[in-house]
Amino acid sequence: MPVKVSVVIPVYNPGAYIEDCIASLRRQSLPPDEFEAIFVDDGSTDDTPARLDAVAAEVENIKVIHQEASGWSGKPRNVGIAASEGEFVMFVDNDDYLGDEALERMYDYAVANGADVVVGKMAGKGRGVPVELFRRNHPRATVDNAPLIDSLTPHKMFRRAFLDRIGLRFPEGRRRLEDHVFVTEAYLRADNVSVLSDYVCYYHLKRDDASNAGFQRFDPVGYFANLREALDVVEKYTEPGKTRDRLFRRWLRNEMVERMRGKRLLAAPEDYRQELFKEIRSVVVERFGPGVAAGLQPTQQVVAALIADGRIDDLVAFAEWEVSVTATTTPDGVEWDGGVLRIGLSAELASDGTPMTFPAKGSKEPLDGPPASVREAVDWVGAHSVAGFGRATVEVLLTERTSSAQFFQPVEFTRETVPVDGDDRVRLVLRGTTTVDPATAADGGPLGAGLYDVFVRVKLGGWTKQSRLGPVALKGRTAAEAGVAGGRVVLPYWTAKQGTLALDVDTAGKRLELGRLTPGEVTVSGDRVEVPVPFHVPGDTPVLLKLTGGSGTAARQVPGTLRPQDSAALLEAVLPLGDLGETPWQVALSPAPGAPEPRFHPLPFALRVKDGRVQVTAVRPPRPGVGQRLVRRARPLARKVLARIRARRK
Repeated sequence: MPVKVSVVIPVYNPGAYIEDCIASLRRQSLPPDEFEAIFVDDGSTDDTPARLDAVAAEVENIKVIHQEASGWSGKPRNVGIAASEGEFVMFVDNDDYLGDEALERMYDYAVANGADVVVGKMAGKGRGVPVELFRRNHPRATVDNAPLIDSLTPHKMFRRAFLDRIGLRFPEGRRRLEDHVFVTEAYLRADNVSVLSDYVCYYHLKRDDASNAGFQRFDPVGYFANLREALDVVEKYTEPGKTRDRLFRRWLRNEMVERMRGKRLLAAPEDYRQELFKEIRSVVVERFGPGVAAGLQPTQQVVAALIADGRIDDLVAFAEWEVSVTATTTPDGVEWDGGVLRIGLSAELASDGTPMTFPAKGSKEPLDGPPASVREAVDWVGAHSVAGFGRATVEVLLTERTSSAQFFQPVEFTRETVPVDGDDRVRLVLRGTTTVDPATAADGGPLGAGLYDVFVRVKLGGWTKQSRLGPVALKGRTAAEAGVAGGRVVLPYWTAKQGTLALDVDTAGKRLELGRLTPGEVTVSGDRVEVPVPFHVPGDTPVLLKLTGGSGTAARQVPGTLRPQDSAALLEAVLPLGDLGETPWQVALSPAPGAPEPRFHPLPFALRVKDGRVQVTAVRPPRPGVGQRLVRRARPLARKVLARIRARRK
């Protein structure tokens, strides 16, 4: 069968980090005879070459090419392209991994839309990834109708015939931003680019040792010389005007302004800060007209103007003010409503922990040249924040804790200008309610099992601030009863360490509080049993009971129903009395039997049939054995010892 996709993975000393990459390739839903994985070992000196050879000997569709070290990823990717046989080529880094259905979904999407390039949704584990680009699917995306330019890493699928037709390959040698040059040209010359946003295709990882190539300190002279090559591509394939300015703005914002503001600037050593500033300013003055910076957010415009004016001391002073600015997000009620979870919240900006105030009257006066002082710059930003408050937004995302996959949730919000007593100033407050439907919250599909942190993203005054919702004083407590909705069991709770809102989907045990039930709450009438349970259900919800007898007795599964009753639910089931003898049967409940991995939760009572009647007896949870108790006692001591070891290393 013809190869649909060739996955090219440049490799250099990944160590154990390559295992997740290999495992994800072996889990792909695309049949093995329809794709190939080509590992190009670029002179690794660890155990990786032998490991890859062993895998290739075992797995038919995995190939390994060994070559002398070239110093960067460009050449091994090009070698992989040359060796590929697939209709499409997908680039993966050796310390990242794919979603299980990534290749199949991206290939089908490419064929359906005639795409030369497919950009699959990314999740960043310790690394930033585009957010705006993946709000929705873009079957026919361009640099004008979608923020494609936000995603310039090579982790995409490219039609091989397209790469050959335009002669596109990666720049080679020890250099930076080779992916910017390659991807930018692909975007500008492709017949069609498609963005797939309803499935996480690519997991972009930051190593625990921070040894990813992109996290290493770089030589500013070489880096910005390479950046100019990406700008050259834009100039070659666009005309002067709004499109070119908007594309250039991406590099001005991400590679220059963001390096010269806030914590990032203040954390840089003085000598390195000066080197960066010199090279950044040379590019800004040399390549960017006034239309490029004019489209930035107000704070970014200030930084760009100070760069162009050569005022690094004022950049530092402005950064010191900016680092004090945070977003405060306050929960305002968490409750179930007809199978969806409604979360109220308010958000505003704060400076040094105190709500920020702004001039009562705003101004849209453009920044005409660099501000005379940092104080003038701060005042200008404040006036623009008020004038632009009508465009301020608040968004809510669920972030799955293990994978870092993010999912936008619908929010309804209002903007309030709150006067400050005795002053001609105001606070700018956003109040809203987000709705989480477990059946559709994951890009239109159900939430998978796991823990989800609730993040609030505030766009106000030229800042985009993202933080967890909270904190509250109720650390470790539930925020509302568990809900059985959308085929999932969802428990909202406040995290134990920070007191921020999180959702437990299909993994909660004791926190469901089923152990608090007593035999006196169980009602038996003939063969019908009724039990109140602390769940919210939107309507009659099918569940399963599992009855477990003594050794050698097969367990029985009994269908049941959860019915809404006041603020809880009533569990109803008809017992198979003829199958139950006088042996006590312990009872477990599966509230969501249709979940991919349904769980049964033990209930603290047992049922026994005697003289044709059902008796209910209490069941105490088993006490931990001696070994378990010793382990529990040893854990705090182990933590203290580990902390001391780490302190000594520092």
